[in-house]
Formats: sequence, structure tokens, C-alpha cells
Amino acid sequence: MSSQVIHPFKPILFKDTKILILGSFPSIKSFENNFYYTHPHNQFWKILSMITGYPALIKDQKMWLLKETHLGLWDMIQSCHRENSLDIQLYDEEVNDIPTLLEEYPSIDTIAFTGRKAQELFESNFGYLSIKRVYLPSPSSAYAKMNIQTKAQCYAEHLLP
Repeated sequence: MSSQVIHPFKPILFKDTKILILGSFPSIKSFENNFYYTHPHNQFWKILSMITGYPALIKDQKMWLLKETHLGLWDMIQSCHRENSLDIQLYDEEVNDIPTLLEEYPSIDTIAFTGRKAQELFESNFGYLSIKRVYLPSPSSAYAKMNIQTKAQCYAEHLLP
């Protein structure tokens, strides 16, 4: 039986953040590395680097990339039980308070989801919110239906001005 796990990071947001990227919940590797999307096979930072031309190898570069591109990061799940890092293994989820966050950051005009789980949780809890929503293909290497170049094209289409 797994125990409850609480989200370890604060959202990364800036006064001029325009797009909030929402994942589901950090991987076990991200917990260990104390930052978003740090599993070595996750393609998130590689994709953002590909589409922006900015380096994203270390935490400071990743923070700078987000600030420069007016992107923010957080996750839908505040706490849950889990067996491993796969979204299908998350259960008894408690969601983060997205409406309050959006009130605190009125510059956010779009939410982008990095997976179906995040999107489904948002829609079932906050579907009443009138904010633009876009779906991004999962940056997980486990999502192999799409190669990284195709994922990058989708990210560029939705995240770049």
C-alpha cells in the first residue's frame, strides 16, 4: 500500500507569465532532483530548448528560459498516492487551487497541459473557468506515439507567439 505524497515544489510564475503549463505530478526522479521534469528521459526541457533556441541544461537556464518566454510551470495534483511515476498509477488525487492562482496572476491567458491526466483533472474540477486551454503531447519518453520533432512542432505552435 502506498502512502500519500505531497507536491514538493512551488509553481514557477512571473508577473508577466502568459501561459501556465500544467503537468500532473512530479516523477520520483523530479522529487529526487527537486525540480520539474528532471527525469533523464523526459523530453520537456529538450523540447523547450529546441523551440526557443535557449539552453536549458541547468536549473538557472531553465528558470531564465521560462521567464524570457513568459511561461509558467505547475502541476494539477497537490497530493496523491502512487506506486511509481506513471500517471495511470496516481490515485486519491487532491488538486491544486488553480482558480486562486489565476486570480493572483491575471496575465495568464492560456493553460497548456502536458498530458491527458492533467487536462482531465482540470476539466473535471475547473471546467467552468473561461480561459483558453491547449493540449501538448506528453514530454515523457514513455509517450512514443510521436517523435520529439513532432512534439516540438506542437509545443512551438501553442507556446510561441
